Amino acid sequence: MGKVIAGITTSLDGYVTGPDDGPGNGLGTGGERLHYWVMGGPWTYEDEHSFEMSGEDKAFYDDLISTIGGGLVGRGMYDAAGAWGGTNPFPGTLVVLTHRVDEQPPAEAGFDFVSGFEAALARAREHAGDRDVSLGGGKRLFEGFSHDVDLEILGVHHSPFAVHTRYRVVR
Repeated sequence: MGKVIAGITTSLDGYVTGPDDGPGNGLGTGGERLHYWVMGGPWTYEDEHSFEMSGEDKAFYDDLISTIGGGLVGRGMYDAAGAWGGTNPFPGTLVVLTHRVDEQPPAEAGFDFVSGFEAALARAREHAGDRDVSLGGGKRLFEGFSHDVDLEILGVHHSPFAVHTRYRVVR
């Protein structure tokens, strides 16, 4: 099948948004439905909403983060998500790939701003130690990879709001 890209597990969650995604509209117009499962049901940016997973959604999320030691996202995702309210909500340190490293938030916020993809990936792996690095790669999942990339299915969870499929990128 191929070689596992060491220390990287990715989920396709977040790789598709509605149109006009950006700050204040992080998932794009109508994109909230992509995260009904995270919020415990239908929500909008205009309404109050909370992080209330249950059942298969919570089981999927708990399994997903169980091996994660850190993450890597682009500055666009960080900004579109409103910096997650100023605090990294995920396990480990979240490395943010950006040219504006001088805007580094305080360390206790759980973010590490790094310039250059290779440096950012190395830093994310350093933060993760022997655990996985979660990649928030934006909309172009396989840009820069050769044609022989494949996905290994690690698990599937069904809920009323989503079918979660967890993959490992292999080549």
